[in-house]
Amino acid sequence: MTEYDTDVVKLPRLRAIRERQALNQRELAQKAGLTPASLSRIEAGIQDPYTSTIRKLATALGVKPADLMGPAEDE
Repeated sequence: MTEYDTDVVKLPRLRAIRERQALNQRELAQKAGLTPASLSRIEAGIQDPYTSTIRKLATALGVKPADLMGPAEDE
């Protein structure tokens, strides 16, 4: 595996942060410039996000990219 592999990038805290901000998937997807389907797959861990997508999501949520990648809040 190289440092460029994206198959290890998961965003375990994305859903919890989105829900805490009272946003549904459609609203966050629109703010981040994504499709709701893509956001759904990212939250489910089915689709691995590009670095640029992580930045867009973090900006839309007003958090740092690292905040999305920390351990899930229920862990």
